[in-house]
Amino acid sequence: MAGKPKLHYTKGRGKMESIRWLLAAAGVEFEEEFIETKEDLEKLRSDGVLLFQQVPMVEIDGMRMVQTRAILSYIAAKYNLYGKDLKERAWIDMYVEGTTDLMGMIMYLPFQPADAKEKNLALIIERATTRYFPVYEKALKDHGQDYLVGNKLSWADIHLLEAILMVEECKPDVLSAFPLLQAFKGRISNIPTIKKFLQPGSQRKPPADEKFVAVVRKIFNI
Repeated sequence: MAGKPKLHYTKGRGKMESIRWLLAAAGVEFEEEFIETKEDLEKLRSDGVLLFQQVPMVEIDGMRMVQTRAILSYIAAKYNLYGKDLKERAWIDMYVEGTTDLMGMIMYLPFQPADAKEKNLALIIERATTRYFPVYEKALKDHGQDYLVGNKLSWADIHLLEAILMVEECKPDVLSAFPLLQAFKGRISNIPTIKKFLQPGSQRKPPADEKFVAVVRKIFNI
């Protein structure tokens, strides 16, 4: 039997967190090798295991996979979370790209100068409530099912729950005008593998704090 996937990244969320979410939701146990210093990153680069000199990198099925989107697509397809046909896959891709855009805004917030944070936080809430969440609310209404695509759990649902929880960390009542998303959050959070991942002590990472930001700046020279 092949070994567990091994994830190479810093000890925080960043671009790896959605990969952790997807593996956990699929019920796949994984190991993590943390990049804690600039030297750790340079060693991976000099060993020639990073195709484009970048992380995240995931060792899975005899491959050293890089590029977040490629890794996520592979895991989604491998564990039957990527729809039943090309059309469903296209919808999953569209929904995932939307949540990726929203989460990207939140991901970079801790790295912005203090005077820009308040303005950008307001922009995140505005985009979430006027551009992104209305799309998912309507999708659930029009579709009339428990899930966004088809009638089964997909990568799109897992990604949306991750995005909802991230926005709620910025504004706890952000779903107040979205009753279907509130119900969706409850349903998806209670799927056993996801419920386990949401418990304290799991491999889910906390929001970036100042200490983590300082470490990341040092490792990546930013």
